[in-house]
Amino acid sequence: MAGSHRAPRGGGRAAAREARRQKARKRNQTIAAGAAVVILVGGGGVAALNAFGGDKTPGPKVGSGPADDKPSESNVLADDKSLLDAASAKTFGATGAWTVAKTADGGSAPDSVFVCQTQRFADPSGLRTWVRTFQNATTKDTAVQYIEVSNDKATASKTYTSVVRWLSQCSVAQTRLISSYVTTGVGERGVLAVFSQPAGAKTKYKTVAVTLAGQATMVVEHDTLASKPPGPAAVLTTAQAAAKKICGQSGGCGSGAPVAKPALLPNLDAPGFMAPADLPVLDEIKKPWVSAPAAKSSGGTCEKIDFKKAKAANYSTLTYVTPEAQVPTEFGLDDTVARFGTQAAAASFVSQIRKNVDGCEKTVSNAKVESTGALKTSTVTGESWKASYDTGDGKKFVYRIGIAGSGSRAVYLLFPVLKGLDISDAAFNETLARAADRSATFQ
Repeated sequence: MAGSHRAPRGGGRAAAREARRQKARKRNQTIAAGAAVVILVGGGGVAALNAFGGDKTPGPKVGSGPADDKPSESNVLADDKSLLDAASAKTFGATGAWTVAKTADGGSAPDSVFVCQTQRFADPSGLRTWVRTFQNATTKDTAVQYIEVSNDKATASKTYTSVVRWLSQCSVAQTRLISSYVTTGVGERGVLAVFSQPAGAKTKYKTVAVTLAGQATMVVEHDTLASKPPGPAAVLTTAQAAAKKICGQSGGCGSGAPVAKPALLPNLDAPGFMAPADLPVLDEIKKPWVSAPAAKSSGGTCEKIDFKKAKAANYSTLTYVTPEAQVPTEFGLDDTVARFGTQAAAASFVSQIRKNVDGCEKTVSNAKVESTGALKTSTVTGESWKASYDTGDGKKFVYRIGIAGSGSRAVYLLFPVLKGLDISDAAFNETLARAADRSATFQ
């Protein structure tokens, strides 16, 4: 198949939270309308969705057709001979046989071929695009290889950054970032990420590698149903093989053995805060999380938070809501991040809040508090609770509370528990840990 030229296609608390929900809705609509900002960063990640997973029609012959580029234009990856083939796809998984399901070029590629893709092309003025999908009849796994070829290496670097940004700012319903890595030995630079989506008794995991190789930006993704998250090895190996097949033409060949080093994808919109894909998944909500600015939180009755008294150098709050979902206006999660002058000051603040909440039943007559877990890793220390307040008129308000410290930063989470809208202790603690990890970049 020959590569074709492309044409771009466009693609009280309750009241305060409702106001923020409206802001988030407007922000979401702007993003959906195609507003794009390119920010150059050195890392990031992407999750891909196989758009051809259910296609049973045979694909075209691999390596078929001449190039249709104009004589004056570059012939880099002008045909599909350098794409992964069925034999190459074996490294995704040894069980069963892999087959090429479909190969599409820029003229026939769908608007979206991997999850979080904001627009059809990351480089609307690029030379060409290739999309090849694979399927495994035995395991029911699917995979995709996506390549954009830019006019030069400088533009390709920006294209890579755009794809990274799509992924790092991903806001797709019921999709959560499980783990992510910076890769070396695969092209010039790259990232790898594992995303999850609920799928009945098991979970669908999408393991995705994004690679910059000279003039080419490549995405390789593997989708599988499993009971636990997969490691990065299979996709890392496949991405290296795929990069070697194209870099002879595109440039940017990597050197050394492929390595994936754990690293969070950057939240470019709000450094120091969680990205939408960090938020917990609720079965009842089929719409994506988005963030909106919020008034600086002073916490609830039990916490007795006073950032000024604690001498925080800076602190701020974001609210995460689902503006398109049919939920009460109280629904959402508040994330407050504070920076202190020293690690000792941050640890002292966290310790005091833990004491306040643990002893809340003794100081607040209508409060009932239950500890729901403690965090203790090499970088994070914290605790979470479920606190309920009986108003005496038959009403009860319940909140999940979390406080954690990491270095000279502290994070405080507040999540109102509503009827039919709650998450597990484990999920909340995972979210608290992620918020603490994210806080490292808060200024």
